Amino acid sequence: MFQKLEAIEKRFDELSGLMSDPEIIAQQTEFQKYAREHADIADIVDEYRKWKKNSQELEDNQQLIAEEKDPEMLALARQEVEALKEAKNHHEEALKVLLLPKDPRDEKSVIMEIRAGTGGDEAGLFAADLYRMYTRYADEMKWKVEILDSHPTGVGGFKEVVLNIRGKAVYSKLKYEAGTHRVQRVPATETQGRIHTSAVTVAILPEVEEVDIKINPADLKIDVFRSSGPGGQSVNTTDSAVRITHVPSGIVVSCQDEKSQHKNKERAMKVLRARLYDEEQSKQQEAQAADRRQQVGTGDRSGRIRTYNFPQERVTDHRIGLTLHKLTQMMAGELTELIDALILHYQTEALKQQKN
Repeated sequence: MFQKLEAIEKRFDELSGLMSDPEIIAQQTEFQKYAREHADIADIVDEYRKWKKNSQELEDNQQLIAEEKDPEMLALARQEVEALKEAKNHHEEALKVLLLPKDPRDEKSVIMEIRAGTGGDEAGLFAADLYRMYTRYADEMKWKVEILDSHPTGVGGFKEVVLNIRGKAVYSKLKYEAGTHRVQRVPATETQGRIHTSAVTVAILPEVEEVDIKINPADLKIDVFRSSGPGGQSVNTTDSAVRITHVPSGIVVSCQDEKSQHKNKERAMKVLRARLYDEEQSKQQEAQAADRRQQVGTGDRSGRIRTYNFPQERVTDHRIGLTLHKLTQMMAGELTELIDALILHYQTEALKQQKN
């Protein structure tokens, strides 16, 4: 591992030199390529240099213990050695995680699709609750959220809402949110106080650029129609809504939130690219071994991943067996504790796979 780290540090220094070369600076394409590579390994080099500094301090203190005669100084040096050993172990564990193979999608923005499942109006209302939860979390993370498409219900919920969440490494944080979210609570319309169970599915798709996936225009069937809201009421009087069918895959995407047909088409294409990319990634994952699927297969939308129990103020993530009695805070967008726990769990699983 440390030979690899030495090589990475050497490359980091080379890149720093290249990026300060006036000839490279003048060639922006080359400069950007080196800058991206430099940024990709900066955290590893920073952690490795902390480890080296820590190791040197540990060696110096161990040398001091071997030579020191004063009992008071010896006691202080021994305390320092214990603290430095603990810090060294911490840096080594951090380096192991940083050296794990990176998911190339982690740095991407995402398309999030929230759909009401079983439970009628209550499922639609919970879909709206999840929409608010994720937009509040995005605000906390300083990400930008744009609604690409939505299908409201007449009671304040959503049959479906599609979001574009843009920012740094959004996918790395939200990819574990894909799956079925179950809610247990007493609906407002329930007169006898009975708890109902409903479900909402969440899909997380990495946003992809046109260069990431090629779509043949001949494979597309594009229809335009008039936008409509809940109950069929007219939203506008022009054929601005767009439905795109990708004939080979059968994927259908529609967008109607904008009054401009051009903007709706642009949004629909963004969602279509994400779905086609996700489908291709899923095929590649299915072709791999079962243990590897366990490691990376976090996008199974059919699996129940989490339960939100309102009477008990409880949220349980079934994949990692974590229960938090902080439902109100989490619905307000305070998801960091849960998301960090999920990331740590899957990093730990990846390290186990690496050792095996």
